[in-house]
Order: sequence, then C-alpha cells, then structure tokens
Amino acid sequence: MSAREANMGDGRTVRIGLLGSGTVGAAVIRLLHEHGDDVARRAGVHLEVVRVAVRDPGRERGLPLPEDRFTDDAGAVVDDPTIDIICELMGGVEPARGLLVRALASGKSVVTANKELLASHGEELFTAAERAGSDLYFEAAVAGGIPLIRPLRESLAGERVDRILGIVNGTTNFVLTQMSEHGWTGDEAVAEAQRLGFAEADPTADVEGYDAAAKCAILASVAFGARIVADDVYREGISAVTPQDFQDAARLGYVIKLLAIAELDDEAIAVRVHPAMIPDVHPLASVRGASNAVFVEGPKIGQLMFYGAGAGGDPTATAVVGDLVSVARNLLQGARGPGAGSTNARRVRPMDDTRDQYYLKLRVDDRPGVLAEIADRFGRNGISLERVWQEGTGEEATLSFITHRAQEGAFQKTMRELRELDAVHAVASVLRVEGEE
Repeated sequence: MSAREANMGDGRTVRIGLLGSGTVGAAVIRLLHEHGDDVARRAGVHLEVVRVAVRDPGRERGLPLPEDRFTDDAGAVVDDPTIDIICELMGGVEPARGLLVRALASGKSVVTANKELLASHGEELFTAAERAGSDLYFEAAVAGGIPLIRPLRESLAGERVDRILGIVNGTTNFVLTQMSEHGWTGDEAVAEAQRLGFAEADPTADVEGYDAAAKCAILASVAFGARIVADDVYREGISAVTPQDFQDAARLGYVIKLLAIAELDDEAIAVRVHPAMIPDVHPLASVRGASNAVFVEGPKIGQLMFYGAGAGGDPTATAVVGDLVSVARNLLQGARGPGAGSTNARRVRPMDDTRDQYYLKLRVDDRPGVLAEIADRFGRNGISLERVWQEGTGEEATLSFITHRAQEGAFQKTMRELRELDAVHAVASVLRVEGEE
C-alpha cells in the first residue's frame, strides 16, 4: 500500500504541498490553522500542510507551522509521494507550469490561483489533469474570494451563458474610484494604491489591463467551453483616462470603469478589456474601491451578479481553501470534480468585427460647417449618432458625440479620417459606452 493510500485509508488526513508562501500562501496556512476543525468537518478529512516551497526557508515568517516544513526545493515537494494535493501560489508562468505538469503526471491533484499561467497554458494543464484522472481547481484565479468559477463550471452547467461583464481588477477599480471621487490624476491614485498595498511596485499588469485580460480569458474559456488565451483578449488599460474624462462623464450621467467583457454571439466569442462609460444607475457604477463585481447573463437565468472582495490575502485564501476542501472530498470518495470537458471550435471574433457604442470628444474650429463635415464622415462609414453637442467657443470649442452601436472597424476608420481633417485640432477623448442599449 502506498503512503498516499494509507493516508486516505484512515479517513483523517489529506496532505498538502504548498508552492509559495507569500501573502496568499501565508493566509492559507493561517486559515487552516485557525479554522482547521471547521474545515475538517466540511471536508470529512483533516487538511495538513506538510511541506512548503519558498525562496528562503530560514526567514522568520511568524506562521503556525514548524520550520522544518519549509524548503527551497519545489521539485522535492512536487515529487513527494506522501503528498496528495499540490497547491500552487507562487505565481508566474515558470517554473510553476513545469511543476504543475509534473505534479499532475504523478497523479496528484492541483489547486492554483495562477491566472497568468491558466490564461497562457491552461489547455496543457487541463490535458495533463484529464490524462491523470486528477483534479485541477482554480477558483482563486479570478475575483479573489468571490465564488465565480465553481458556479460557471457546475451550477450553470445547464445554461447557455452568453455574456459576462464585470470589474475583475481591484487595483484599477480603486484607482478609478479615487480619480472619480477626488479628482486625482492617475499617477496620484496609483501612488495611493501602492501605499495601501492594493498595487505592486510595478503596477503595469494592473494599469495596462494585462491582469484583467488574463482573467477575462479564463472566464470565457469556462463559460463558453473554448480555449481562450490572454493574447486573444483585446486590451486597453486606464493610463489614458484623465480627470477631465471623469468630469465629462459625470455631467452626462456616467461613471468610468475598466470592464472585462466576454460575449458569445452567433457561435463566435468576443473578448475584450477596456475602460468604458456606464450609466450611473447601472449596478456596476456603485462598485467602489478595490471590490470586484461580475454579471453573468443567459437566456434562462437572466442576469446574475457576483460581488465582493476581489483581491487580498484573506479573501483569496478562502477561495483556495474552498478548492482544497472540494479536492479532499473527491479523494476521500474516490471521485473526481468537473474536468475541462470537451472543447468546441468556436472562433474568437476579431475586435474590428465587434459592435459597441462610443463617446468621442473633439477640439475643433469654431465656424459654420464643421459639424456637417464631421457628421458626414460618420455617415459614410455607416455610423449613426445618438447625441451631439457643442461646448465652448473660439479656441476652446469642442464637439462631443455618443454613437449608436456600431462596428469597431468602422469607428476606427472614422477616427482616422477625422484626425486628418483640418477642422479637427485634437481628439480629446474616446471611450466606449456600455449598459445603454
């Protein structure tokens, strides 16, 4: 009898190997220590972290775990035959990818919070899990402590989800909230986010939308049964959003949010991340600070909204431990959780073929005929205008437009043509509009 079979046979202990003990990893260790009895009652077995791979095993961490359980040899943790579950919280693509493939190949189940890895190499991991008959759980990879992946994989398995719309990055939502409520610049708001621990020293992944794009790819893959990778997701960050944009949006009854959108339309999948104006009465408009919120839409369920803490050690750790409990139950019962299932051949729709509404503000000559000249360019490209207004005079003159839904490619062609007009001095702002039609 193997050590693993002996562990499971007594019905009392599932042994966990932890890769990484940063903010989330440390929170997982503390949670299992503080609520171990409750977790054991829910799982039917005791969950024990028996080995932890870290860069510096000798560093004082103040964790309720003996020092001899820490090692700098991640491979030894993965290869330990007495370990049942590998929990990966180290982040990054390598060496995490190789370690998890190795763990799955050896028959171990895997719990991960690694959105970057899943969004770039998810298919490889799902395939390895299927071949081994092992579990691969990843609730914490998207929206921190908000239960979202499990509802999509299990509770909504009978629904044809056709749209996901949401705020999936707490850092950018915090930044945009500060800009909106205090009139701060983006740089000022990012600095405050860093001071409070919401943003990394290098905030590029958040501010430029890479983090949200990875999460959007994962959500689309789960919801639509396809293999979407981060590179499939059209991405715009928030670095170009200005305090003036917020003032203009507020006067029009809008707020600005960084949205992740995944849509199934005519068997094609559109996935994109970008700032957008949404009506101030929309539920997402009231999502402040570092919170996340995601709408899941389908023909039978209508709209479901998932809201809560989308990041942070403790909320994310609760999602990780929830996955550990599910995997432990499966091991105890000799069962397996939901796999990747069969994938379909749905194509990713190019961004130019998507349709959206747009807000556009131009600095223009203040003279007769300018509006007609600009409107002609919209008309030639098949774009109708919902609202048009002028503000200012002389050198301060601006023309603003909100379009009806239009094809992205046609709108971008119009933008190129407008920039070439002598009457247009500058494009002051361009934002998409969501939640209107």
